[in-house]
Amino acid sequence: MAHPVSDTRTPQATASGTAGRGQDAPEQPAAVVARLRATFRTGRTRPLEWRTGQLRQLRALLTEHGEDLAAALHEDLGKSRKEAFRTEVDFTVREIDHTLEHLEEWLRPEPAPVPDFLGGATAWTVHDPLGVVLVIAPWNYPAQLLLAPVVAALAAGDCVVAKPSELAPATSAVLARLLPAYLDAEAVAVVEGGVPETTALLEQRFDHIFYTGNGTVGRIVMAAAARHLTPVTLELGGKSPAFVDRGTDVAQVAARLAAGKFLNAGQTCVAPDYVLTDPETARALESALADAVTALHGPDPAASPEYGRIVNERHFDRLVGLLGSGRTVVGGGHDRETRYIAPTVLAGVAADEPVMQEEIFGPILPIVEVDGLDEAIAFVNDREKPLALYAFTEDEDARRRLSEETSSGGLAFGLPVAHLTVPDLPFGGVGESGMGSYHGRYGFETFSHRKAVLDKPLD
Repeated sequence: MAHPVSDTRTPQATASGTAGRGQDAPEQPAAVVARLRATFRTGRTRPLEWRTGQLRQLRALLTEHGEDLAAALHEDLGKSRKEAFRTEVDFTVREIDHTLEHLEEWLRPEPAPVPDFLGGATAWTVHDPLGVVLVIAPWNYPAQLLLAPVVAALAAGDCVVAKPSELAPATSAVLARLLPAYLDAEAVAVVEGGVPETTALLEQRFDHIFYTGNGTVGRIVMAAAARHLTPVTLELGGKSPAFVDRGTDVAQVAARLAAGKFLNAGQTCVAPDYVLTDPETARALESALADAVTALHGPDPAASPEYGRIVNERHFDRLVGLLGSGRTVVGGGHDRETRYIAPTVLAGVAADEPVMQEEIFGPILPIVEVDGLDEAIAFVNDREKPLALYAFTEDEDARRRLSEETSSGGLAFGLPVAHLTVPDLPFGGVGESGMGSYHGRYGFETFSHRKAVLDKPLD
């Protein structure tokens, strides 16, 4: 979940790599991977007891140091304590609890039927740990999007190199300090840093690479992985549309759109990127969205303790450059010194305007007018496959057509963003929005190998 698509480089920073062992000189990536691989080969990460013990330790980290993480998230992104706990700390705790509840079941061998000509044989599958895996996290949810994949990797019995985002330096520092203190330091390592450290990590042979970020860097990750035939999971993004049908309750739609869009100041990969609706509904939606923004953050969102800030000046400048599209319904205010951009709704936006050319990844919501469902479906299908598609319609035929005639990582009716909170749903993209998925059992399977086993007695 996350990244600005316009961020076309591997993240850069001045921090150096560390494996969390307390040494004066940072441990180099090659040495980190070699050490973790030696640990994996001893078999210590395979027992269920080790896996559940690590998960419980990670849970203890979050419950005992949630305030530290919340303070760091506020420093990096202006997140309120409430939002930090809801979207990062508590979210990850729920992921751990779900995994602990089901892990023993997921690990059970699954029998497979055997053809008659192999009479007397039995067959089954088991989930093997992959080995040493790399998790590269983005900056917008820098705790959750590092730790949730780590939960899955630990559940699978892997050793993990965790690379937090240096664009969220306070959160990165907290994670680098706490993870080695709570987890098995011979099986889990943290490497901080930017281009040099990330490049050095990608030169190593891993058994899986899990990257959350933008498509440009995703291609770099995939090319590096190809040198070792390393499988990858790419959690990317794209312009996730929201279709609003005629006759919907625009006040309720606006409230839900605003809540999903302006969470984390719009810096959410599954946030509604733009709205598709007919001209009449668009007019009603404009005033409803203005009311919804006021209900969320008051008449002056800059003073709201629950409204975040843009991560840095570069992204601030990029977003300000998009404010000239269409007509401003609400918002538009900004302050570079504090990296504040008001929750903004733009109406009458044309498909060729700058705000429609890239994933926005900020608090700007354009309304694009279409004739109806046919044109909305064509509009979506003419573009890259999004990470999510949202629809507000009670018409069963419209729901069926959106489900059958479009392709997206996820599809949600009536409520944006919330599908990723369901642990039994896979979360991931398709095409340009990514490959592979995780959460719950899907994460466990991502970091495991389903091995076929056959037994034919000799007698």
